[in-house]
Formats: sequence, C-alpha cells, structure tokens
Amino acid sequence: MNATNIIQNRDLLASCWTWAGNAAPLRGDETSPIDVRTRVEAAAKAGWKGLGFIHADLPEIEKTIGLKGLRQLLDDNGIVHVEMEFLADWWKTGPERAESDRWRKILFNAAEILGVKTIKVGAELALEGEPAPVDETAFHQEFDRLATEAGEVGTRVALEPMPMNNLKTLEIGAKFINEVNNPHGGLTVDTWHTSRGGTRYEDLAAILPMDKVFVVEIDDAHREVRGSLWEDTINERLYPGEGDLDTAAFVKAIHDAGWRGHWGVEILAESHRLLPLDQALARAHDTAAATLEAASQLIAAEQSEKV
Repeated sequence: MNATNIIQNRDLLASCWTWAGNAAPLRGDETSPIDVRTRVEAAAKAGWKGLGFIHADLPEIEKTIGLKGLRQLLDDNGIVHVEMEFLADWWKTGPERAESDRWRKILFNAAEILGVKTIKVGAELALEGEPAPVDETAFHQEFDRLATEAGEVGTRVALEPMPMNNLKTLEIGAKFINEVNNPHGGLTVDTWHTSRGGTRYEDLAAILPMDKVFVVEIDDAHREVRGSLWEDTINERLYPGEGDLDTAAFVKAIHDAGWRGHWGVEILAESHRLLPLDQALARAHDTAAATLEAASQLIAAEQSEKV
C-alpha cells in the first residue's frame, strides 16, 4: 500500500506566530518586526501554501502595501490558503466590547479583500487561575451574531477551546458549537490544546462535529507542562514530531474522523522566535511535512492489518 497517497491534502499553513519572527501573544503590540513582503517571500521559499495573519499586523499592511497589494503578493508567491486571528471580547460590553468591535470591522474588511476563509476567535482567557465568569446566554447569542456577520462578508469564525479559557476541552467546545448551530461558526482543533485539555486522540471522531471543524493545527510539546499553562503554550511548544504529544497519532485520528483540509502549523516557542526567519520557516514546514508522512504510515499499517 502506498502511504504517500493516504493523506492527500498535504498543504501546510503557517499560523500567524509561526512566521512572525520575534513576536508573541500579549507581548507589546503583537506586531511582527519583519516587513510582510520579506516574510511572505520567505514562507513561499520554504514551501508553505498558506499563511495566517494576526490582527495587529493589518493596520501596518494597509498603510504600506495595502490589502489589495498583499493579495497580489500572496498570489505571486503561490499562497492559496489565508486565515486571520485573533478576535477577543466579542461577547462583552463596555470599553472591551468597543475595542473588540473595532477589530471586528478591521478583520471583516480584510477578509473580504484577501478572500479569507476563516477567522480564529477566542473565549474568556485566564493567564493564571480560573477564567472569569461568563454570561452564558450572552456568550451564546453573541457568538451566533458574530458567525452570522462573518457569513455576510464571505468568511466564518473558528472558536478555539483552550485549557486556560472557559471552553477548557474539545468536548465543551463541541457542545457549545452544536448548541449554537450556526453554519458560519465552528472550531479550531490544535494538538497542544487537545492534549493539554485531556482529550484522547482516539475520542476525536466521537466528539467532533466534523462539518464544524474549520481549522486544524499541529505542533508538539514536552510531556509535562513547563511553567504555567500560558507560559507552556506561548514559550515551550516544539516542532511536530520532536516532543511527547505523538503528533502523528493526532493527525491520524483527526484524518480518521474526516478532516480533509489543509494543516495549520502553530509554533509558539522562544527558541523558534529567535531563529533567523528562513531557518524557522524551513524547520517548521519540514517537521510538519514529515509528521503528515508518519501519520500516513500509521494509517497504512492499520489498513494492512485489516486486510
């Protein structure tokens, strides 16, 4: 059996932090210190077919090459998959909601021009301890509204369950998404969040409504959490296949569950951020590609045993 043909979609998308250079979540203004043209060209050279953009970079892009110029740059470099993130506080009121709505407008405008299929959105996050209480009715209603508005501009939103937010596990996230039941609102499923949230890979097929899984991201980590969960997720992730999370088994499990889309690669690590951009992009790409091949080998071996 030819394992190479089992996972047919091998397109890889560099999630926003993977190709940002020395930038990190909630650090400074979150913008990349490297201009977007340099980054896009480096990503294309390393073999990436998709790129994720952080909201914070969009105003600078608009001021320099413009969103239409960016779309042309992506086309010229063979980038066919585009995602954006990160919208927070969309369910709140007062000043936090006003700031969220400002970014919502920026993200939706960019999505229309760039042809963005999916925007990742967050939930109530706690860097330490437990997340603040959330009005569940407002959370439900406002996500439904957000998803509907996303659909009106030709995109959709993917909510990301995390062990540090009010949707601590994929089970909780899937239940919420099923209850809202909006065609433009779905889930992000990530190796780190799945494992650290305590979900077994073999349970993914039973847990996930695959028509509502909009984004899949792979990465790796040490067996034990290093520091807090927040510190672990933003500073200690490893390249796929180089840690203890058995990322190939994750890929196999979600492929078995029905995922046929491209694969996001989200590397958040201080060691990755400090590498020269071309080296960081090549290593993230090549380890992810090797992980997809390893997962195909696992699937092929399982199928051979059944013959």
